[in-house]
Amino acid sequence: MAPALLTRLTNPLPCASPSPRCRRRPGRSPPARAAACGVVSRRRAVSEMAILGGAAASCCIDLLFAHMPARAAMLEPDVIRYRKLDSGVKLEDVVDGEGPEAREGDVVQFNYVCRRANGYFVHSTVDQFSGESKPVTLALDGKEIIRGLKDVIVGMKAGGKRRALIPPQVGYTDESLQPIPEEFGPRRSLLSHAKEPLVFEVQLLKVH
Repeated sequence: MAPALLTRLTNPLPCASPSPRCRRRPGRSPPARAAACGVVSRRRAVSEMAILGGAAASCCIDLLFAHMPARAAMLEPDVIRYRKLDSGVKLEDVVDGEGPEAREGDVVQFNYVCRRANGYFVHSTVDQFSGESKPVTLALDGKEIIRGLKDVIVGMKAGGKRRALIPPQVGYTDESLQPIPEEFGPRRSLLSHAKEPLVFEVQLLKVH
């Protein structure tokens, strides 16, 4: 079909300079002269060009999909799986520990990194440059540790790591709650964001 259409569209417009074939001859009507010069209507020319374009596009699409691996565009991204506690805390297990499991009332030792929900660093018990750590030791009794962090640690095993989003209503509702930095600068920085959700990444070291 394509060669025939191309042949018919070879001269879709009137001749610029009349050839002997296109010169006006006595007795020949305008439609006959137009046919002799190969003139076609603009609507017909556009229609036939559209047919050619559609055929070419179809051919290109067929070639594209012929070389596309199956399911190439159907792969789903990895989904971070978390669970939400009754307190509103959202947490996920990053590393499963193999030591003793922490229960409410136990005394635990752990390291943590605290960030704002937008990723802004607030405080950490591990020095970012030297790697030196100053672990926190607290009782999981709800009297001195913030409730949200207690909920995160209960059920963890020593050696495990969890990441959690702690809403402000179970966070630093009182300035005396732990953990809190001893240095003035980090302490002030942490308390200035006490009314925001905070992200804690906790590594449980020991369960006493």
